[in-house]
Amino acid sequence: MSNKNARRSQSAATTVALTVAGSDSSAGAGAQADLKTFTALGVYGLTAITCIVAETPGKVSRIQPADPEIVRVQIELSLKSFPVAGIKTGLLCNAEIVAQVVRSLRKVKGCRVVVDPVIVATTGDALLAPEAIEIYERELFPLATLLTPNLDEAARLLGDSIRDLAAMHRAARALAKKYGTAVLLKGGHLRGRRAIDVLSSGNRTREFSALFVPDVKTHGTGCTYSAAITAELAKGVELSRAIATAKKFVSSAIRSHFVWKFGHGKIFALNPSCIANTTAPASQRHPESRRHEEPLKRMARPRAKRDPSPSARFRMTAC
Repeated sequence: MSNKNARRSQSAATTVALTVAGSDSSAGAGAQADLKTFTALGVYGLTAITCIVAETPGKVSRIQPADPEIVRVQIELSLKSFPVAGIKTGLLCNAEIVAQVVRSLRKVKGCRVVVDPVIVATTGDALLAPEAIEIYERELFPLATLLTPNLDEAARLLGDSIRDLAAMHRAARALAKKYGTAVLLKGGHLRGRRAIDVLSSGNRTREFSALFVPDVKTHGTGCTYSAAITAELAKGVELSRAIATAKKFVSSAIRSHFVWKFGHGKIFALNPSCIANTTAPASQRHPESRRHEEPLKRMARPRAKRDPSPSARFRMTAC
């Protein structure tokens, strides 16, 4: 095979995923975190930017929404030009943008869609107006393969607080029944030694657990997690296995975090490149990160061929 034909064959076999999300100037969350995650897991990433966010970890200075029409054009051009196998949505800003995203995704056939419903900030403040949340619930959620709310978002959607693991199981089942799709309820905000998430798919629930990494105040964990799930689903991996791989990946990204000292404080950042790039200075890497690198390198190795049939989207939810 000639070099030209080999390159063409490699490109045709490359898995492609699209993130529809905001641009984070600190590159710790949003589209930047998603692209780093896609790349680390061997997936070519595309973006449709919904807003520009001026922020550092712990402080959002300003959010400037994009024009809703340009959001739609970005999505549809990517879908027309590339073999997109997975789509993830993040911060969508307002009702007009949510409506345009729905309009574009309705045209998608046989593609796995992960909706990270970014509707409540870590502080508990609402990020979207009620009319935007209504469009999420009525029109966007039914298009999803998987929803990935955190505890605050799930509480907002159900109108009830979630204070322990038993309540998480009930809430995950209630959300899956309400919206007719699989739900991964993220439990990272619960107190305890372990970060436990609950998947409700079909009539079953399953837990995914990892030890908390203490004293690491990063942001973008949810973005990185949902992007990793999207990358694995785009490869054709079954849902439970995709989540398990993503859970290990995000845990390692936290353990391998970067930290910079300035003024009277520190800035922490996830390291989603921990699979491919393990040469960060020792002063910027978690002391236990090397122990986790070899298992993660195996995650990025090529998988078996993806099942291209439209029915694959539905088969993969049988966990």
